[in-house]
Amino acid sequence: MATAAIAKVKELNYQWEGKDKSGKVIRGEMRAGGAAVVNVTLRRQGIIVTKVKQRRIGRGGSVSEKDVTLFTRQLATMMKAGVPLLQSFDIVGKGHANPAVARLLMEIKTDVETGSALAAAFRKHPLHFDALFCNLVAAGEQAGILETLLDRLANYKEKILAIKSKIKSALFYPVAIMVVAFIITAVIMIYVIPAFKQVFTSFGADLPAPTLLVMAISDVFVKYWYIIFAAIGGGAWGFLALWKRSVPVQIFMDRLMLKLPIFGDLVKKSTIARWTRTLSTMFAAGVPLVEALDSVGGASGNYVYVIATKEIQRKVSGGTSLTASMQESNVFPNMVIQMVSIGEESGALDSMLGKVADFFEAEVDDAVAGISSLMEPLIMVVLGVLIGGMVIAMYLPIFKIGQAV
Repeated sequence: MATAAIAKVKELNYQWEGKDKSGKVIRGEMRAGGAAVVNVTLRRQGIIVTKVKQRRIGRGGSVSEKDVTLFTRQLATMMKAGVPLLQSFDIVGKGHANPAVARLLMEIKTDVETGSALAAAFRKHPLHFDALFCNLVAAGEQAGILETLLDRLANYKEKILAIKSKIKSALFYPVAIMVVAFIITAVIMIYVIPAFKQVFTSFGADLPAPTLLVMAISDVFVKYWYIIFAAIGGGAWGFLALWKRSVPVQIFMDRLMLKLPIFGDLVKKSTIARWTRTLSTMFAAGVPLVEALDSVGGASGNYVYVIATKEIQRKVSGGTSLTASMQESNVFPNMVIQMVSIGEESGALDSMLGKVADFFEAEVDDAVAGISSLMEPLIMVVLGVLIGGMVIAMYLPIFKIGQAV
């Protein structure tokens, strides 16, 4: 018996226009395998179709964390205003400038239209919606308070995004200055120092040791500049790729980041702020503590706290209090443990965790301001020593000749 292979039909988005039974013109959008399917589906609903047009969504772009945060806030706002869920997806998807976000929202909307739960539709896109996001949406659907949970989720993502942007801004300035300093140094070594070398060679006298050192470094730059640039660029790219993909390297770097002299305290405060904010949001949503701890470690953004959270979860599931488990982990300050203890005793754990998160977010703000003011004079000193040292080394022979004359 012959077996026919049925190819999966690719579904596209179609915009349609038609008239209902009363003659009123109505419009809409549908995801289907073709215009004929749209016509048949609408006729069954008693709609006389007058126009069907495929909606073309541009290619390119990517969905960033900022896009997801903005979408969550818009969805929460519209649902609180009483806009139906599917219509909310339509409004956000059609009005978004990023084609990738529009495609993502249309796919989620199609899944919901076909009977899938909203949390299940989000879980099909783990790159953009993590376990915490999906768990909170599922809790909101089960309790019938989806708009409230979406509002809390939007607040949470906005605060976490703000912390990350502050950390990036604190790190961006010194990194940018280092890159600019390297480029300036390379230009001086390749183009300026050789010109001085030609002049000094004609003197026929012994040159000072600093001048000889700078000229030797310049010779290396002139001869191997393409290898130097390729090695530094390739090394940086390779290290970042390894950091992103290798778990042992991530664990090592996360531990190192917490021990850095200037930035370590900032990283620790931001990690604790994310940890407590995540647990507060999930606990306030009614997610059981042991289940909530599943998402908390990953949301902290540091493997030291991921490992500590897994141990805390194991102890809490075994009957140990959250306060005692956190104290034994040795990664939380006494203030955090005391606040958690008060929250457990008073039955207001989510509120206390929220206050701890507020405190450490304010600490992050102060730390970023302090680091920014501290880095400026440090960078000026480094640049002064680097550039000034080269200038002095190249002018020493001129001073020596002047003294001899």
